[in-house]
This record gives sequence, structure tokens and C-alpha cells, in this order.
Amino acid sequence: MVSLFGYADEIGPTTLIIVGFLLFVFPEPATSALGAGLMLFGVAYWFWAWNRP
Repeated sequence: MVSLFGYADEIGPTTLIIVGFLLFVFPEPATSALGAGLMLFGVAYWFWAWNRP
């Protein structure tokens, strides 16, 4: 049986990427820059947490 507890490590980076994308597409320069930064941080966090015990 599949447990959702095993996917808890992916919730944080995925949320950062989604929120960053939403801020990126909002037509305001400040939110677009913040969104791009959040997306980059989310991707970096996702790769850092990948295959960690």
C-alpha cells in the first residue's frame, strides 16, 4: 500500500516552485523577480533533498 508520508519531502520544494510560478506570471516586475527567485530556490532545494536519507 502506498503511503503519503513517504512524499512529505517533496511538498516543500514543490510548493515553492508553484508559488514562484504564480508570482512570476503576475504582471508586476517586483513579483516576477520574487517568483523567479522562489522557483530557483525551489529547484535547488529539490535537487539538494533528492536521494537524501
